[in-house]
Amino acid sequence: MQALARLGAVALDQLRGWGHATSFFFELLRAVPPAMRRFGLIVAQVHAIGNRSLVIILSSGMAVGFVLALQMYYALVRYGAAESLGLVVNLSLVRELGPVVTALLFAGRAGTSLTAEIGLMKAGEQLAALELMAIDPKQRVLAPRLVAGLFSMPILAVLFSAVGIVGAYVVAVMLIGVDGGNFWSIMQTGVDVWRDVGNGIVKSFVFGVICTVVALYQGHETEATPEGVAYATTRTVVISSLWILGMDFILTALMFSTP
Repeated sequence: MQALARLGAVALDQLRGWGHATSFFFELLRAVPPAMRRFGLIVAQVHAIGNRSLVIILSSGMAVGFVLALQMYYALVRYGAAESLGLVVNLSLVRELGPVVTALLFAGRAGTSLTAEIGLMKAGEQLAALELMAIDPKQRVLAPRLVAGLFSMPILAVLFSAVGIVGAYVVAVMLIGVDGGNFWSIMQTGVDVWRDVGNGIVKSFVFGVICTVVALYQGHETEATPEGVAYATTRTVVISSLWILGMDFILTALMFSTP
């Protein structure tokens, strides 16, 4: 009976935590329209979240394009289908690798930064000071960062895919010797803008919501101690990564289940 009671207590704690996180999410959504009037704050956060993530996103995209072109060429040449290399690389990037890898990098770089920043503001009682001045911290601090994350994530994913395709072109055409015209022509005819590129952008937007909300929630609910902030940043990466991978499967099944 004691084991059953402990199991029930754990389940209740989990449900209570999920309910609190859901309530926080909807409160944050309600704070977005007033925050849109503070355009300067949003621009500053786009710079902090998006622009400062460009280096790791672009370098990772180029590296993924290099490796993907090599691996796909070695696999396709066995079956005499090396001319389809451009199509396979493009679909892999815009449908899957671009949104997912960008989201994981975004969670590791921008997500931890947001969590640490909000956690330190809470530890320094800056959020409490805003409340004492009758300023809603969600409107003034959290909502601009949410909007910036939703705006930055799809752009970063598109840049990741674009740089990855360029990297694949460099390896396939300039190093391996695949025909360049064939590389681009098959890619253009085989990729649908709305079904492939559009669904990839939708994925990246959903992942942007996940990464940003998880980071803000962990920072807002962390213990106001250095150890609490450090633990919250770790939880941000772990929880965001698991949600990204799980939602990626669900979205892929919904988007590409029918021809």
